[in-house]
Amino acid sequence: MEDKEVLLTQEGYDKLEKELDELKTTKRAEIADRIKIALGYGDLSENSEYDEAKSAQAENETKIAELENKIRYAKIIDESEIDTKTVQVGNTVKLLDVEFNEEVCYTIVGSTEVDLAQNRISNESPIGAAILGAKKNQTIEVQAPAGVVQYKILSITK
Repeated sequence: MEDKEVLLTQEGYDKLEKELDELKTTKRAEIADRIKIALGYGDLSENSEYDEAKSAQAENETKIAELENKIRYAKIIDESEIDTKTVQVGNTVKLLDVEFNEEVCYTIVGSTEVDLAQNRISNESPIGAAILGAKKNQTIEVQAPAGVVQYKILSITK
């Protein structure tokens, strides 16, 4: 796996640390108990409870490793350094879809904090990458699966 910088807000970083702590303590203990109980059932060759518990243990350890890696390479976005002259990670941007005359609003975040339900898109997504560095009233083009989409930047806020 390529080690690259992981952009996070302080909130996103804290969330990762909390999740990591949960996996290392509570989840590990639960899985260890499941394994212990399953071992009590005897013959491991036909013990599905043991197999499931070991599989859960492997998944948990993989997730722990992923989170530790994200935290290791985390770069916390300093909100005091975010300006609103150009689009950057941490900004909320109001866009106008030129073709359909519809407004959309996105918050640009690092890839680990994406939440489409809250319109939080990655700086690596097609729209996020296209608008990074753009200024208010600038029209940008985004290569989408359906073709090129034009957006006009209406506002940039923190």
